Amino acid sequence: MDHKPIRIAVLKFAHETVTFLPSDTTIDDFTYPGSPAKGEALLTSEPNDYIGGFVKVAREFAGVELVGIESPLWSKRGTGSGWITNDTYEHFVGRMVAQLAAEGPFDGVYLSLHGAMGVRGVPRPEADIARRVRAVVGSKAFITGTFDPHGNEDEEYLRHADMAFTVKYFPHYDMHLQGERAARMLVRAIRGDYKPANVTVNVPIISPTVQQWTGASAWRDLVQLALTWEARAPDVYVNIFFGFPWCDGPDAGMTIQVQTNGKPELARKVADDIAQTAWRRREELLNAVTIYSVEKGVALARDAVAQGAKPVVLADYSDRSGYAIWLLAEIIKQELGKTLIATVADADVVAALLASGIKPGDAFDREIGGGVDESAGAPVRVTGTVLAVSQSQPGKAVEPWIVVGFGRGNVLLLSPVLVQAKELSTIRDRGVEPGDFDVIAIKSRVHFRRGFDDSGFAKTILLVEPEQPFLGTVRLEGLPYEFVELEKFYPYGAPSFP
Repeated sequence: MDHKPIRIAVLKFAHETVTFLPSDTTIDDFTYPGSPAKGEALLTSEPNDYIGGFVKVAREFAGVELVGIESPLWSKRGTGSGWITNDTYEHFVGRMVAQLAAEGPFDGVYLSLHGAMGVRGVPRPEADIARRVRAVVGSKAFITGTFDPHGNEDEEYLRHADMAFTVKYFPHYDMHLQGERAARMLVRAIRGDYKPANVTVNVPIISPTVQQWTGASAWRDLVQLALTWEARAPDVYVNIFFGFPWCDGPDAGMTIQVQTNGKPELARKVADDIAQTAWRRREELLNAVTIYSVEKGVALARDAVAQGAKPVVLADYSDRSGYAIWLLAEIIKQELGKTLIATVADADVVAALLASGIKPGDAFDREIGGGVDESAGAPVRVTGTVLAVSQSQPGKAVEPWIVVGFGRGNVLLLSPVLVQAKELSTIRDRGVEPGDFDVIAIKSRVHFRRGFDDSGFAKTILLVEPEQPFLGTVRLEGLPYEFVELEKFYPYGAPSFP
């Protein structure tokens, strides 16, 4: 069948903002070789993720033209930065909207978003982006978007956009798949084969992200219920926004979105079923995994090694800046041996060492980490030997690392920014073999499970956080919220639902 050619604009602006961090996110954080990106550079910027899935499927349809609108890629500080300044937001969104207007008209727009962006003075940034895009492309164009499940999204985004597709798994295995879905349904909507009908239900549950591992019940069961509904009824798509409590905004908490092909009654039925299931199982959702104090976690790691249940992964769930030294300090205090610490962040120390021409074999004697805020603690002194130095890669936003040997067979990976070691390859790429260690201490909440747990590599996994209620704490009452009213959410108040 011949179809009229269609034009689709592709835009990206994604950031998972930890609004309690003291360092604002600025234009400079999104500006580096390759970012911003436009045209084919944007369309090929993430072949294995959302945009990659979208572009692949969109180009399988005849007569579809994709236009990459100039967009910032991920911040070079990852998620280790605070509020996006209003000037930064306006700079990039303003340029996007201007190019969108100059290169139109468009039949459709794809927005690669996150859902937990925090912008000073903009309460719901993703919804605001959709609103401003709608003002340019008009009411007849269709707008779709892809999201992380750690989004804080209420019904506002879908007041301006037509569709949303959210990752279901944590770790996020299905980003490419959701991009594929967004493309397929956008083309179908433009060609009149899909008429989006959406229902949004906000569930008054707020949870720390470490509890949201979809490998554990009851999160796994919620995902399975969503998949079951998608299998039972054609053209049904379910989004479960778990929520991101480290972004202080008015749309925090859990949200269920259901999209159907012109069947709002079905969308309501599915959304209510999933929302009520979540509410019935709210206690289980908030107790999906066990968190230990740092002191207890290190002691349990020692016991596990003695019992042969190694390697052990010690995952510091709470560190949001990457600079926290609590786990490193306890490893030194308890004299744990054959331990890999991957990583502690300290941009100033890394920069100073690289500027000095440091090389393998040099002595290392420095205070590292800590200092950026109370949650990072005081710097810790490490004395040892430099084992390797890895510089940034030209033209890529890849951070340099310094590898230091110390103590009884311990190795420290020092980086300038927060690094989540999600895969074994993250460590191996720096010339360090994870299998050589009894204990691997990392800064991660759940993403590490794809490399260390799913594969069966780790025989013992222990999640830890300091006893103080710091930035990444499971005790959300310790956070200085300005916009989130905790008493409106379970388990901090007694909200009624539905």
